[in-house]
Amino acid sequence: MSFTTQTITNNNITMPSYLAIFDLDETLIAADSARLWSHFLVEKGLAPVTLLTHEATMMIAYAKGTLDMNSYMTTTLEPLKGKSPNEIKQLVDDFIQDIIIPAIYPQALDRIAWHRKRGDHILIISATGEHLVKPIATALGIDNVIAIEIEQNQGVYTGKTTGILSFKEGKVERLKLWLQQQKHSYKGSYGYSDSINDLPLLSLVNKPFAVNPDPILAMHAQMQEWTIMDWRHDNNILR
Repeated sequence: MSFTTQTITNNNITMPSYLAIFDLDETLIAADSARLWSHFLVEKGLAPVTLLTHEATMMIAYAKGTLDMNSYMTTTLEPLKGKSPNEIKQLVDDFIQDIIIPAIYPQALDRIAWHRKRGDHILIISATGEHLVKPIATALGIDNVIAIEIEQNQGVYTGKTTGILSFKEGKVERLKLWLQQQKHSYKGSYGYSDSINDLPLLSLVNKPFAVNPDPILAMHAQMQEWTIMDWRHDNNILR
């Protein structure tokens, strides 16, 4: 399916801008935000050390493209259970300032600025929870976000997700729903990701870019003659 003006035009009104879609983890930042968040919670005494062991095992499956995202989210959202969004927000604010901002790729900021200068609309689509993705996007000056939605009940997090998980084909489904709600239409689209898990999304956009791609995505990008971008970060922020 080609991501053309015709497929995303709303009310037959065509705008001159493009849509630039960015994955977050290992694409805009030189790390996995969910993994760093788990370390952060363990260091604060808000999660058991065993969380890191379980997560590390599941991330091996993620790299292979075989991760059960439902199981992953159930495990990693456990520390949020029973806490209010405001409690978590205060922790996330510190987390972003101390850990995420230093992990942002300088080239990512340059690319975002390039799109802004062109008048493009920028969207982050991530398979990480919205409690992290939305404030990180705000720190990057990006308003449009699609992330995994976190369930709340009576003002506290339940530790469960809700809605379609924005992972693999779920990113495409969520994108289509998002586009239906927009008042804009686009001349075309750019897509940026590092992971083979985002192949459905990158195959949809007009101009796909593999950013520091994993080996499987790198091979696919080469075969399809996609642009491969090599972004580097000097800070040693990986754990």
